[in-house]
Amino acid sequence: MKKLPKIVIVEDDIAISQMYRIKFEVEGFEIETADNGRLGLELIEKSKPDIVLLDLMMPEMNGDEVLEKLRSQPWGKNLPVIILTNLGQQEAPVKLDNLNVDYYIVKAEMTPKQVAEIVKARLKANTT
Repeated sequence: MKKLPKIVIVEDDIAISQMYRIKFEVEGFEIETADNGRLGLELIEKSKPDIVLLDLMMPEMNGDEVLEKLRSQPWGKNLPVIILTNLGQQEAPVKLDNLNVDYYIVKAEMTPKQVAEIVKARLKANTT
């Protein structure tokens, strides 16, 4: 049996997190979620997903801090990470430029279907 691609969604808005969980489960992904940055980093380290959807503004640890810690780990250096936030790119922390972000999505500008297509394309690009 083929292993489902695994996504970790780190998002503090439970409604948004659940909306993406449902969308990606329907699309054939295994989903795990965390509702703050600290728990998200722990979950990513434990589950070693194929890709991460990461919000920036969260309690306990912001997404840029999570990404910085993730990129400092040998196994996390090249893990695909898509920023999924309501901050425009011009408002994002400057250090994101040096943290190997695969894609930057402003939630209000894309539908879950569009986000799912980007995730699939990123995963396909990483396997070819």
